[in-house]
Amino acid sequence: MSHPFFQFKQFTVFHDRCAMKVGIDGVTLGAWTPVDNAKKILDIGTGTGLIALMLAQRSTAEIDALDIDKQAIEQARFNVENSAWKNRIRLFETSLQEYHSVCTTAYDVLVCNPPYFINSKKSPIVARNMARHAESLTHEELIDLSFDLLKPDGTLCVILPVEEGLQAISHALASNWYAHQMVFVFPKPAAKAKRLLIQLGKKEKITRISRLAIETEQRHEYTDEYKNLVKNFYLKL
Repeated sequence: MSHPFFQFKQFTVFHDRCAMKVGIDGVTLGAWTPVDNAKKILDIGTGTGLIALMLAQRSTAEIDALDIDKQAIEQARFNVENSAWKNRIRLFETSLQEYHSVCTTAYDVLVCNPPYFINSKKSPIVARNMARHAESLTHEELIDLSFDLLKPDGTLCVILPVEEGLQAISHALASNWYAHQMVFVFPKPAAKAKRLLIQLGKKEKITRISRLAIETEQRHEYTDEYKNLVKNFYLKL
């Protein structure tokens, strides 16, 4: 039986071996994260390796990618090895907490599509719980540990549901971070915002706040703004 996959312009992502699937959150974050002049990038909770591959396509950076799930790392390794950027992506089966304790690298960009359900019903599948629930890595831990791994002018980019995203920003602002960008992501222009793209940094900047609609009011018809963001990845929109 063939593996479930998503085929992009320059790579294919297989995802049948782990609970972390290819989703629009990951694609949006991977296309949006600023990587200009980045030399070192860390992808936290890489799952299938999707975001690491997208950032490799968008930059010349060396990319380290972490995940605590063995099957996820095996899937990511398969995807990376079958890409054009296998010499620039290193994979580690470890938690951010463990990696933080031994890491001697300072990164230009940290990126994470983190677990986001804080108080919700859990799946009986352990791997799915790790992928979707903020237990193994809370948003506060992500923010605090990331601070030590970044260069002085480095940034942390994440995508979260709006409520959890605003809570994360509040914690960050109380922990010597500055909010550089906030993008409210709407499924449709007239709908309620469902996600928040966040860029945090150590340097003080005026926060840029904007909005992004994924689809028009017509289902499966993407807005021009979203098409422009992801056009270098999808075979067709």
